[in-house]
Amino acid sequence: MKDFDGKVALVTGTTGIGLATARRLAAGGAAIIACGIDRAANAEMKTQLDGVGAAALVVETDVSVSDQVRDAVAAGVAQFGGLDVIVNSAAVHPYGTATTTDWETWNRAMTVNVGSIYLTAHFGIPEMIKRGGGAIVNVASVQGFACQQNVAAYATTKGAIHTLTRSLALDYAAAGIRVNSVSPGSIRTPILERAARVDQGSDTDVEEAFKRFGAAHPLGRIGEPEEVAELIAFLCSSKAGFCTGADYKIDGGLTAGLGVR
Repeated sequence: MKDFDGKVALVTGTTGIGLATARRLAAGGAAIIACGIDRAANAEMKTQLDGVGAAALVVETDVSVSDQVRDAVAAGVAQFGGLDVIVNSAAVHPYGTATTTDWETWNRAMTVNVGSIYLTAHFGIPEMIKRGGGAIVNVASVQGFACQQNVAAYATTKGAIHTLTRSLALDYAAAGIRVNSVSPGSIRTPILERAARVDQGSDTDVEEAFKRFGAAHPLGRIGEPEEVAELIAFLCSSKAGFCTGADYKIDGGLTAGLGVR
């Protein structure tokens, strides 16, 4: 028996960690409800899930909009019969300080990165309770612990995810719902590729930039989305049955030391 046979998982974000996680849960037997705003990424997600024979519903969804999240949850429950797992991976990564970030950009980061977690919980947890419980994993970041310059909005949202994770874990433990977060370091995703271009210019050699980013990690490389997906899958599984309210770093040792020589 596979580890997610008979389970239904909602995954937000259809690139990077979201895509890898959907593939991993599907390989474990889960039916997938995937929510993303990018049509091309949604189509690729559907192609990849079809390629592994997964039962999958990919819904074009702005995860910061209440009605769209409500409808995506309802459509998935109608098609697959319930909801057991939620993985919140959707994110935007604006750059700027408190003075250079405009109000609209700040609000967009908050509503996508944090608000979407509230919305999937708001509409998804009642369905999970009907199934006797479940698991939620929120994708945070090491930037919720120690941040770079010029990422005020993004870093703030990742710290907020840590707090919201603990709050959800405490509020729904009695309902059999476990809630944890993961905090990746540099992972090979579209967001990291954009970071390379912001840091080095639009014509930068992305792979060379990734090597430079990787050199900051004690393990000497950046991580792969599939590695994060394995940690998420563990936290969603019955093997992590005593894990809730915690954050799990997957950062190649990045935050283990001080950057002082």
